[in-house]
Amino acid sequence: MKIRAGFRLGYQCEHETPMLLVLNIHPSRRVDLLSEQTLVFDRPIEAWNYTDIFGNSCNRIVAPAGLTTISTTFEIYDSGLPDPVPEDAIQHDINHLPDDVLIYLLGSRYCDTDRLAEFAWKTFSPTPLGWPRVQAILDFAHGRIVFDYMKADPLRTAFGGFTDQTGVCRDYAHLAITLCRCMNIPARYCTGYLGDIGVPEDPNPMDFSAWLEVYLSGRWYTVDARHNTPRIGRILMATGRDATDVAMSTAFGPALLKRFEVTTEEITA
Repeated sequence: MKIRAGFRLGYQCEHETPMLLVLNIHPSRRVDLLSEQTLVFDRPIEAWNYTDIFGNSCNRIVAPAGLTTISTTFEIYDSGLPDPVPEDAIQHDINHLPDDVLIYLLGSRYCDTDRLAEFAWKTFSPTPLGWPRVQAILDFAHGRIVFDYMKADPLRTAFGGFTDQTGVCRDYAHLAITLCRCMNIPARYCTGYLGDIGVPEDPNPMDFSAWLEVYLSGRWYTVDARHNTPRIGRILMATGRDATDVAMSTAFGPALLKRFEVTTEEITA
């Protein structure tokens, strides 16, 4: 299967503003590219590429005063297979986890494990270890939050989503990640493209999507608390502890997002 994806973002800055951008596809997917995926700026801007501590491909720029548009368009191969459902995957004892996985058991900016630990243990300790416990957490997060674009809140934590019972894809992800971590299951936040491929078209404007990965049986598995069903055509951009680590842009000064267009579609011709 071939997918065409990309975006066009416009940032309005009052002054020259340093920015970090996490807008490239993840290095693990670059082997699947059928065309170049590079960031294009509508003004003369020098961009420095770097790899962050989570292995994401990022850029540094200094956006000039005024409106700057950043865009990319690319084609990529995808297997067309749905997310795997590892029903027999096991949960590792903490002392058997790799050192670099331990960070995904800890609380973070949006994953406030200390506020949900007691609830998590009371609710999920009766469930079998491994995949059944992960599925129980996904089922809970999926049913707890009602999706509503108008209720998006960039300050909402996992506990906020648990309490408000509303939000967008990042809120589902943060809640499921936090509950997994409370139950000693490493979980990390993912962002990327997820078009309406193989499912009815969503009437809402296309957006970047958020999901999570859990560490079972010695590897990371993709799961999605918002949709709670295997999907096809995901294009991973970045992973991290929570949305802070994979924000599409971090501006060190005033920068207003004035334009936001994302496209993801299957190439059928």
